Amino acid sequence: MNNLSMTIVGNLTRDPDLRFTPSGAAVVKFTVAHTPRKLNRESGKWVDGEPTFLDCIAWRQLAENIAESLSQGHRVIVTGTVRTERWETDGRNGGPAGEKRSRMVLDVDSAGPELTWANAKIKKMQRSNAGPSDDPWAIGSRVRPTSPAAPAGTSGENPPF
Repeated sequence: MNNLSMTIVGNLTRDPDLRFTPSGAAVVKFTVAHTPRKLNRESGKWVDGEPTFLDCIAWRQLAENIAESLSQGHRVIVTGTVRTERWETDGRNGGPAGEKRSRMVLDVDSAGPELTWANAKIKKMQRSNAGPSDDPWAIGSRVRPTSPAAPAGTSGENPPF
């Protein structure tokens, strides 16, 4: 594989934003902030470094579980594939049109609470009787992740954000 995988531990900056595509697929968007801490040897105190913010997107059942389980301020562990989104400004927000912009996005494979300073009660989900075509990893499934533009299980749909 030629994908860049990443695991980040940080805090949610706001509640996850759950939406649905026109075909009914759940998609959630959230941002994780990671602030490194280091010891100032002169003062002997811990100080915060510059925070890093990473936009995250998850699909289908994982999206619904994240939206139901996690909220602003929760410390989380998130793993997924990193990609870069690129676009040009359109001038509608007061800035000049045509400026090139980019941001890093994490297509989430798994997420959950970080349990160093919290505890969680796990509620196992009931399996549905979905057919193999609904499971992208089922043997013989017709739905497979095929390109970096179409994260696992997305069927190439764009999130409604």
